[in-house]
Amino acid sequence: MTEKNRKLEIIIESGETVEAYAPIIVSASRSTDIPAFYADWFFHRLKQGYSVWTNPFNGVPSYVSYQNTRFIVFWSKNPRPLLDHLDYLKERNIGCYIQFTLNDYEAEGLEKGVPPIDQRIDTFKRLVYKLGIGRVVWRFDPMILTDAISIETLLEKVRNIGDQLNGYTEKLVFSYADIASYKKVKANLEKNNIPYHEWDEATMNEFAVRLYAMNKERGWNYTLATCGEKIDIEQYGINHNRCVDDDLMIRFSWNDSELMKFLNVDIHTLQPSLFEGPKIPAEAVKISETMYGSKRKNNRDKGQRQFCGCIVSKDIGQYNTCPHLCEYCYANTSKESAVTNWKHHKNNPTGEKIIG
Repeated sequence: MTEKNRKLEIIIESGETVEAYAPIIVSASRSTDIPAFYADWFFHRLKQGYSVWTNPFNGVPSYVSYQNTRFIVFWSKNPRPLLDHLDYLKERNIGCYIQFTLNDYEAEGLEKGVPPIDQRIDTFKRLVYKLGIGRVVWRFDPMILTDAISIETLLEKVRNIGDQLNGYTEKLVFSYADIASYKKVKANLEKNNIPYHEWDEATMNEFAVRLYAMNKERGWNYTLATCGEKIDIEQYGINHNRCVDDDLMIRFSWNDSELMKFLNVDIHTLQPSLFEGPKIPAEAVKISETMYGSKRKNNRDKGQRQFCGCIVSKDIGQYNTCPHLCEYCYANTSKESAVTNWKHHKNNPTGEKIIG
């Protein structure tokens, strides 16, 4: 049995003993915005010790135990509600970082359910004050082309946000909206009469070149990375990202022996010397000037998309539950289904399942 599928027996609220997944790393979540809408639910279930996750492919529910959880990756367009809960993670010695999707499609009305851009930038900064630099990752995702949004328009939006986040984040992660490959995205855009354009290799490269130049010219010096993209644009200083990233976990939780064991990581300390001593290896993860981590194996999750670099984790969200109602959404089949499930949640906000 792989670590991803490792299970144990737990006692649930009814008193019944059941088998449950027992992940070391939890993803919350690629399939819905848990921090924005379900933060209270998630932290209640974390304290209860388990929740129920529904498989999106066959509809079969499974129990997920948090008994062994050592790290949580949050994904959100509005993680402000997390501010009230992060201290609990410190009490439990559970590490975390946040993938904060901070786009600006206000003028085009593509994200009507998210707070105003100024409020989201303020939230970003508050989270950095709470967690520290590097633990809040900026995502502008996806980059969408329409009749009203050109490459020039996108770069101007990135420039505006990038200037305001300078000094608050280390990285910018983005993806090109691959509409043809995502049936739900294509259907939602067409249903909402959004005249979209597909990216091609030429436009991808043009955007990459100009983004790279902007990053240097404006003095941001962000690490630039793409999410799940086939195209190789490393010649422009843009790498393939790992959104569930063991490098970040090593940096922030190197002293968690159980997590390091799971990640197959050895922690090394350089001994001080009067002369030039050993240096941190290029392939190692730098923790400090005198400490680094080395990985004994590749932790990539082979169950993800071909060009996804994420490591093994357990996602505990559910599709068709995000009330942001973005016009291009890949996680909702329809706005109606998301609203219906949100109402179910409101009727039972602490239930085992995210929808009550």
